[in-house]
Amino acid sequence: MNGDHQALALLLFSAFIAVTLGITTWVSRNRHGSAEEFYAGGRLFSPMENGFAIAGDYMSAASFLGISGLIALYGYDGMLYSVGFLVAWLVVLLLVAELVRNCGRFTLADVVAARMKERPVRIAAGTSSVTVSVLYLVAQMVGAGSLVALLLGGTSEAARSWTVIGVGALMVIYVSMGGMRATTWIQIVKAVLLMAGAIAMTVLVLMRFHGDFDQLLESAAARSGHGKDFLAPGLRYGGDWTARLDFISLGLALVLGTAGLPHILSRFYTVPTARAARRSVVWSIGLIGSFYLMTIVLGFGAAAVVGTDEVRASNAAGNTAVPLLALDLGGGAGSTGGAVLFAVVAAVAFATILAVVAGITLASSVSVAHDLYATLRRRRAAGPAGAEDGDGRYSEVAVARIAAVCIGAVAIALGLLARDLNVAFLVGLAFAVAASANLPVLLYSLFWRNFTTRGAVWSVYGGLVPAVLLVLVSPVVSGSERSLFPGVDFHVFPLENPGLVSIPLGFLAGWIGTVVSSEPPDAAKHAETEVRALTGAGAV
Repeated sequence: MNGDHQALALLLFSAFIAVTLGITTWVSRNRHGSAEEFYAGGRLFSPMENGFAIAGDYMSAASFLGISGLIALYGYDGMLYSVGFLVAWLVVLLLVAELVRNCGRFTLADVVAARMKERPVRIAAGTSSVTVSVLYLVAQMVGAGSLVALLLGGTSEAARSWTVIGVGALMVIYVSMGGMRATTWIQIVKAVLLMAGAIAMTVLVLMRFHGDFDQLLESAAARSGHGKDFLAPGLRYGGDWTARLDFISLGLALVLGTAGLPHILSRFYTVPTARAARRSVVWSIGLIGSFYLMTIVLGFGAAAVVGTDEVRASNAAGNTAVPLLALDLGGGAGSTGGAVLFAVVAAVAFATILAVVAGITLASSVSVAHDLYATLRRRRAAGPAGAEDGDGRYSEVAVARIAAVCIGAVAIALGLLARDLNVAFLVGLAFAVAASANLPVLLYSLFWRNFTTRGAVWSVYGGLVPAVLLVLVSPVVSGSERSLFPGVDFHVFPLENPGLVSIPLGFLAGWIGTVVSSEPPDAAKHAETEVRALTGAGAV
């Protein structure tokens, strides 16, 4: 890209940043600063608005950049991500959305603590939520770095590093100044831009092949270097038993993990009723389903138009497949059309990253303040926002703002470390941890009458600790050229995704903890929670 074309893309980046900062500033001047306002936007969003915001929260850099890149590199096997991310919403719609809205107030821990001893449950659930959020944030940081590195020539490590730092700084500003209301409107704007960009790119790809999808697939297979194997299962997850088990593990993580993502669960509290939460999910499924169908066209389009080798040469993990496809569809490098389309797609991808990191950072900072801080200090109520309460301790909202800064710093550091991994793959790890630690305790709390506090705590840690440890001793961290530390080898767990082992362990730990618990289940609290979950009576 020459200087003029780079300037165009950077101008569009700057325009989106200016708009989102304007939204954040406007919101910060028009709110009263309560916890409900900061955490849930006053619960004033309509189902359609919240549906667009959920879609904006969910359709991340992993979707737009990572999934398309994996399809461009691995063909059929890359489509697992598109299918898994979409099917997961059926679990959310049928089992989670309405019940969570009725039982909770701001976080996952609210749902579990409704019928358990609050202190141990909130500490466990809060720790798990922050861990999942940080893993998810790392993927967005890596996507931002890859995008800007490509824009500046693909070799600028300094530019990539500064981009990760800049994205981290912006997300802290969005969250600390605007809270949930600003974050929601940023996600709505981003969802509209992303859908428009994906539709335009999909139309251009199909026009290139005269609307013949078979011709598109044949061209992709021909330019992939793998021939017909590119269109058949097994290119990435075939062969030996390890790869096949990795395939199953990833599928479980993607399908079950969405229902345990903190930033998705928190969106159900921004609408006034459970019925509105359910309708929000219906809106989001329509948007998300359409988008993931388009990622399949974009992924195979990148393989057919750009070529798998060219995609891999630009970024070994495939994160730059869609921007390269845009450049070619617009007329190629050096052409005005190519530069404009590339700049638009890059700006949309950058907008995607900023919106998603804002939502994740908000969810994790709320968990720190509402679950960890408030519980550890045994506070009964938050003080005024941004100040200290009557006991000389910081209010929850003030702690949430401080937590956003700390979480941003951790995400920046890990994003710089993991910059060579595929963003969709990184999100798969976050989904595995969410499915292992958050989903078991959530489902047990909602549906098992005899579930106890010990069972809840064991369920969270019984899924969280194995998932994290298995990742640390897996090929993701060491033992291969694609590892975080390629020069060393201390991996003992053969699978890249721990879900196949850690998800059953989370459910098993919750069952064992309940069976061996000396605490009798509280029938009255369970009955109250059941009535609230199913009818909404007494819901906040």
